[in-house]
Amino acid sequence: MASTCLAEAGSTKCLDKIKRLEKVLGKMDSVVVAFSGGVDSSFLLKVARDALSKEKVLAVTAVSDTYMKRELAQAKKFARSLGIRHKIIYTNEMGDKKFIKNPKNRCYYCKKELFVKLKNMAKGIVVDASNVDDKSDYRPGSKAKKELGVRSPLQEAGITKQEIRRFSKKRGLKTWNFPPMPCLASRIPYGERISKLTLQRIEKAENFIRVLGVDLVRVRYHNDTARLEVEKKDVKRFFNQRFCDKIVRRLKKLGFSYIALDLEGYRTGSLNEVLK
Repeated sequence: MASTCLAEAGSTKCLDKIKRLEKVLGKMDSVVVAFSGGVDSSFLLKVARDALSKEKVLAVTAVSDTYMKRELAQAKKFARSLGIRHKIIYTNEMGDKKFIKNPKNRCYYCKKELFVKLKNMAKGIVVDASNVDDKSDYRPGSKAKKELGVRSPLQEAGITKQEIRRFSKKRGLKTWNFPPMPCLASRIPYGERISKLTLQRIEKAENFIRVLGVDLVRVRYHNDTARLEVEKKDVKRFFNQRFCDKIVRRLKKLGFSYIALDLEGYRTGSLNEVLK
């Protein structure tokens, strides 16, 4: 894994990474950015616009049952602020029987659905916002990326998640401290069938908890049990009985019988922990 810039984002080492990223993008002439509106893709879109000019950059945001609806609003707002051409496309992962069976390589089918559509509409090189840290987790979607020739400029420049947040903050991007926003299917254990109803229940449950002031929350779906993952700083909020009662009432209305708090707290890809 590439080393993280330990100094401020203006250090020589960090500036070298930015220059490397600009160089990678500059050689592409024009790009189609797989743009979710999250921290990584927003930073990539900003640097691509600065390196190439807005006429040579197209942001494309996918909409489907697996993505949270609030992401689309964020993506539209950010692309508009940059003056970037922005297209909305619809993907149909739920129409793929292999995807809804939820195998260990589920993400492969999801990413392939997305990247095929981007390649078909592309007049430039298709790029995604995978960063160096993504290499350390189980990412079957990277296979689809390789098959279809999708580039990952942030990885090529050796940039980590922490650096993306730091660079974004220095450039004044409001997205710098956004919580991660993986697809809703990532809350469902492998082997559990994915349904539209399940995805809706998860989204409504997470949105409710965010309204209560918990910005980063995952509702991991275990049939009739909702296992809540929150940052460790927010665990103490669950010591308040009235706070817990609100969550229990709402989630039971959504169809969960049991609501549990994971004492280990939020961590990326926790459902991958069962993989050998």
